[in-house]
Amino acid sequence: MKNKDLKYWIALSKCDFDSIYTVEAYKHFGSIQEVWFASTSDVAKIETIGLKKASNVSERKQKINPDEALEEVLSREIKVLTYEDADYPERLKQIHNAPASLFIKGDLGDCNLDKVLAVVGSRKASHYILDVLGKIIRDLPSPDITVISGMALGIDTCAHQAALDANLKTIAVLGGGFDFIYPSQNKNLFAKIIDGNGAVISEYYPTIEPIAWQFPHRNRIVSGMSKGVLVAEAAEKSGALITAHLALEQNKELMCIPGLLTNPNAKGTNGLIKSGAALITEAQDIMEALNWQIEATSPRQKEKMENKLLDNEQKVYKTLNLEAKSINEILKETSLSTAELMVILTSLELQGIIKQIPQEKFIRTL
Repeated sequence: MKNKDLKYWIALSKCDFDSIYTVEAYKHFGSIQEVWFASTSDVAKIETIGLKKASNVSERKQKINPDEALEEVLSREIKVLTYEDADYPERLKQIHNAPASLFIKGDLGDCNLDKVLAVVGSRKASHYILDVLGKIIRDLPSPDITVISGMALGIDTCAHQAALDANLKTIAVLGGGFDFIYPSQNKNLFAKIIDGNGAVISEYYPTIEPIAWQFPHRNRIVSGMSKGVLVAEAAEKSGALITAHLALEQNKELMCIPGLLTNPNAKGTNGLIKSGAALITEAQDIMEALNWQIEATSPRQKEKMENKLLDNEQKVYKTLNLEAKSINEILKETSLSTAELMVILTSLELQGIIKQIPQEKFIRTL
């Protein structure tokens, strides 16, 4: 993306705190530059935005210079990924109210976004659940799993630290801009993550201070980027439980670690298990719930391997980037003939790159 376009995404992030205006207007106009210069009345005609939202954003826009906003972000060595970028996480684009821009510290590209496990739970977690959760994450048998959470105290911190201990990549999603690392106790954790161990991301312009509603709001990103959400201790009325229900709306696999019956902070978690959430007592339970295979290939190794495949082999391989698929699903996505596809599937199987699993579906092994 050219900087002349990027500056408008960045500038809009300063005046659209929930991304509704930016993404919906972009879909409508087809150009982020047109969105920036669009009149309040033209934007207000978009049903999902309306006059009140359009007026609020328009008023904030008057105080913002896009060139200055771009320079401020780039001078802080913050990377930016926007809704229209090819590298924007595919799962995230599929959720309701996807973030317009992601501000990034660290290396999101080094994280395997095909195998992302979200972890949420109580900020006042019990010693019992912290011990259990830490062991489960450290025991995950596949080195290409990425753990995502919100870098809050309690469960979030435990999840990130256990991932670091296990040499897994981890992604932390902030509830405000990078000028406000919250809680302050986690500044060292922040530094560890961005130092070659994953990425810290935020949808908020760096100078935007976190306020209460932004923390549950950011959890749509935590859940949205994942294949499944693991809830580790949640009271009956808690932010973690809200995220659990959000995960179901996003068609994510919902998993829970059972809590002590005497712990009120575990009532929500135990209730989710009663309602059908997958019960997790060990790392292998997560692998089975998410239908993940053990994989020792890093994202960069995978990219090198993909470059060696023929064009149609790459096309088939890439259709299996998120989940196992049937022959009919692959045919529909690749537009290959049945004969061509059968030859390619056989070739990829012989190379050990994919394998057939029950229900006549195929899944990656590399």
